[in-house]
Formats: sequence, C-alpha cells, structure tokens
Amino acid sequence: MTSYTQYFGETQQIIRQSVAQYVKKEITPHVEAWEEAGEIPRDLYLKAGATGLLGIGHPAEYGGTGTDDVFSKIAVSEELMRCGAGGVVASLGSLDIGLPPVWKWGSAELKERICPAVLRGEKVQALAITEPSGGSDVARLKTRAVREGDYYRVTGSKTFITSGYYADYYTVAVRTGSEGYGGISLLLIEKGTLGFSVGRKLKKMGWWASDTAELFFDDCKVPVANLIGAENMGFYAIMSNFQMERLNLAVMAYMTAQLALEESLRYVHEREAFGKPLAKFQVLRHKLAEMATKVEVAKEYTWRIAARIQAGDSVVKEISMAKNFATSVSDYVTYEAVQIFGGMGFMRETLVERLYRDNRILAIGGGTAEIMNEVIAKQLGL
Repeated sequence: MTSYTQYFGETQQIIRQSVAQYVKKEITPHVEAWEEAGEIPRDLYLKAGATGLLGIGHPAEYGGTGTDDVFSKIAVSEELMRCGAGGVVASLGSLDIGLPPVWKWGSAELKERICPAVLRGEKVQALAITEPSGGSDVARLKTRAVREGDYYRVTGSKTFITSGYYADYYTVAVRTGSEGYGGISLLLIEKGTLGFSVGRKLKKMGWWASDTAELFFDDCKVPVANLIGAENMGFYAIMSNFQMERLNLAVMAYMTAQLALEESLRYVHEREAFGKPLAKFQVLRHKLAEMATKVEVAKEYTWRIAARIQAGDSVVKEISMAKNFATSVSDYVTYEAVQIFGGMGFMRETLVERLYRDNRILAIGGGTAEIMNEVIAKQLGL
C-alpha cells in the first residue's frame, strides 16, 4: 500500500468516492441500453459537468480544477472504468483530447467561448486527426486548409472520430503548409459550419456506447480566428497532446484487466467442475496468479510514469512503454478471463465478453503498439 498512498492522497480519495457514487447512480444501471443504442445520452455530459467531473485536469479559470494534478485525473478514469463499458468512458472523455489544445494554444476569445461550455457539459468536444488514407502517420495527413483573407477553406475528411456524431466543437488537424509535419495546423471547427457534415455512426467491434463517426469538409469556410496556436505548428501540439492521451489509455488498459481479473476470481469460487470449485484446480489458480501479477505491475509502472509527468519530466519513451505494457497485459488478462468462463465467457450477458471486445482498441488508439515501439526505438538511439 505504500506506493498507492504515495500517489493517491486524501483529495484523490474524495474525488474517487464522488465519481464512484456518480457511476453507480447515473451510469451502471443504463450501460446495457446505451451499448445497444450505440451512444450515451446528451444529458449525461450535463450531469458530469454539474458534478465537476468534466473539469478535473482542466484550467480553473474556465471552470476546471487545475492542470497540475495528474492523479486526480487517474482516479476519475479508474472509477469511470468500473462501469464496465469503455465506450461510455471514451465518450465522456473525448473533451480530454479535444479541449487541451484550445486552452493551451487558442486565442483568449476562443478559450473563453469554447472551454467553459464544454466543461459544464453543455457542449461536446472531439479531436479529429485520423483520416481514411492513414491513421498513425499524422505527418502525412491530407485535409487541406487554404487561407483566403479572414477565412480558411477546408477540404478533406476524417474517420474513426470519438464523439464525432454528437460533438459540437471539433479540434481538427489540417494541412496549411507544405508536406510533412511542418505544414500542419489545428482549427476549431463548429458543427453547423457551411460545408461541414457528419457521416454515419460507425459500427465497431467494441466501445459500442461511444458514438464514432466520419467527418467531411467540402469547401468548409472557417474563420482564421479559430486557428489554434500558430499556423504550421500543429504537429507539435498534437504530439504534446498524445502524452496524456497515452497515459489515459494505459489506465483504461490496466482497469480493463483489473475488472476481468475480479470477475474471474468471483467466477472460480462460484462455478464447480468435477465436484469441486474451479478455484481448487491448480492450473486455474496459477493462471489467476499470473493475471494478478501482470495487472499489479502494469498499474505500478503507469503510476510511476504519471508521477514523472506531474513532476514535469519528459517521458516520451516511458509513456510509450507504459501504454504498450498495459495493453499487452489487458490483451492477456481479458483473453484468459473469457477462457476461464468457458462458454459463458462467449455470451453477451457476461462482463468479460464486453471487456474482451472493448480491450482490442486500446493497443490501436493513441498510436498503435507498433508506432509506440518505433518511438521507444528512436529514444534508444536506434
């Protein structure tokens, strides 16, 4: 417990209890219905905003709690994940990847207009980077923004955008300059802008409750005032944003594994085979011991890297390692959980079935495992 109390103090415990109550009352009873609907209700954002949940980790001047407490954010993510549906967490958390570029690099007018409404849950924010022609290779994105006086004309498309269907504001990566990472900028594009349309909701293997969509820009006219940061400096903003996104994905991964482990431990005590509980079979006892060990190591390492982020260290290599390790643990534990459950693990009525499906995106989103290994290799001087 020493390391746990080192990272999570009294403030984090209060936040954790508050979020746990919110999850129990507002989310858990409705998860199945939202999964089938492929979305969460808009009023869930308002309820989350009213409790202050959405503001954790965002600047106080716009209604947040401040940006210097990484472990409060982790406590929130861990408790939200206990609803058992990664798609719910992804939808509620889309502001955490879409909004930081605005409050870090947007103009004063843009910050004041956008941030408070999003943190109150009145508006939904999404991040739009991935394109049909490529995902992880951000430097080669093709959506083009050409400046004409006080406006940019944007042409192109995006895909796999979390909260893409219901968002009001989109932080969109566009090409304003030459090829490569040096020609990328970020624009705030609002729903309803002429020439901007949202495609169908995409059907996915997992994260069913998260609305995911394609976006289309057909000669879309966006004010220059909506430029986030300096022109052609968007790649730096995107890369710096990835650090916290990858941390959060690591948290989602070890919590997915934690839930699968807990379900497995419960099941082996309830289920009998050949006249005795499954918990009495050595092969399963050892399997569960290995699952538990991997989960603990994933949590501890992620927390350690989070502490370094909070201290202001550069952890490009380490956060990539944390994400890859946590997602590999989640791959292993969710697979073994379904195996332990046997036929019941293949049934939609069991939590481990959903955890198994939801897990698969975690080693893809925010930079694939292969891209993470490339980042690590470069940091090793290879």
